[in-house]
Amino acid sequence: QLQLVESGGGLVQPGGSLRLSCTASGFSLEDYHIGWFRQAPGKEREGVSCINERGGSINYADSVKGRFTISRDNAKNTVYLQMNSLKPGDTGVYQCAACLLNPLEWVEAGFRSQGTRVTISS
Repeated sequence: QLQLVESGGGLVQPGGSLRLSCTASGFSLEDYHIGWFRQAPGKEREGVSCINERGGSINYADSVKGRFTISRDNAKNTVYLQMNSLKPGDTGVYQCAACLLNPLEWVEAGFRSQGTRVTISS
């Protein structure tokens, strides 16, 4: 069974930081571009970032450039999203999945994470 397990969401104040992790089981993440996507209440899902198989190519949504950093550790079968200087507009449910780098889009590859809620509020 192909599965992605997320961790790291939560409630933080504006300006704070969170680190999301996405770990695969049942398959190797290093065969895929992996990205982070989010969906705010009442809004469509949007791509946040995507990283290629070896980590040498990365794309970010304009709204998170300079604040978020995606990385991966293929030895741990894990992709990370470090989120700094968080804003209320970053609130949403974050998921990891396979992705295209450019355009930054979700790819249906037979696996996705369950989603973790990130809430930015004072």
